Amino acid sequence: MKRDYSKWCSVALIVAIYAIAGVAGWLLFDWLTAQAMQPIGALLMADVLATIVVWGFGLLYENVSVYDPYWSVFPPVAFLLWAFYTSVWSLPVILLLVASWYWGWRLTRNWAITFKGIGHEDWRYTKYRDRHPLVFHAINLFGLNMMPTLVVFAAILPGLKLFETIAPANILTYFGCVVCIVSATIQLIADKQSHDFRAAHPGKVCNVGLWKHGRHPNYFGEIQFWWGIWIMYASLNGFDMFIGGAIAMTALFLGISIPLMEKRQLANKPDYAEYRKQTRILI
Repeated sequence: MKRDYSKWCSVALIVAIYAIAGVAGWLLFDWLTAQAMQPIGALLMADVLATIVVWGFGLLYENVSVYDPYWSVFPPVAFLLWAFYTSVWSLPVILLLVASWYWGWRLTRNWAITFKGIGHEDWRYTKYRDRHPLVFHAINLFGLNMMPTLVVFAAILPGLKLFETIAPANILTYFGCVVCIVSATIQLIADKQSHDFRAAHPGKVCNVGLWKHGRHPNYFGEIQFWWGIWIMYASLNGFDMFIGGAIAMTALFLGISIPLMEKRQLANKPDYAEYRKQTRILI
């Protein structure tokens, strides 16, 4: 059902889709916990179901980009609902909520600014659709929807475990929160510089501001944010397996997101090769 609507009608449609996905996830979580499943395991299953609902609407509208806001919406909402579910409002949890909601606001705001409507699909998804038509639906479900969901869930696990920590916040806890806030602010500044530059110099390589010091300051901020979440956790619990989420997030950007963007920029902008030689990949 390939349809197009005005931008704000499309936004309203996305909100409705996410509300349906959220209700489905909550009902599953409620049922699973009533069956004595561990709450974090039930939350993972609810996350998977919500992703499948969003994926289903993406199929309906023939647009994988229906999934795009999920990345920035799920973590802050999950943390807030977890606070109500556990009735834990400790200082480390408050710091986590402040950091995650600021980050989520920034990323969702950027999505809303760049979102062109339900009829427009991100170039990355269109590339997979065109190049792999026979297996695209499998790539769509498992690679473009479910894999990011699972990586993000691994990255929020340290935050969820903060709710079980009874130790008071210390200097490293505050430092982790500051890392998160600074990271989201770097992304906010990078977004504005990029949008302003592209409006004034269409087709040119953005090499001003933060983009002068790194080719992907927005991705740098995203990677650093998840390390900030882990620092908050580690400040009270030490070094353990929950570092895996931040490592997976870093690998996702360095191994997939950045190479895809680099290849596109090299193909579309003749000046990018020189910019690439002169500028680091991250700040």
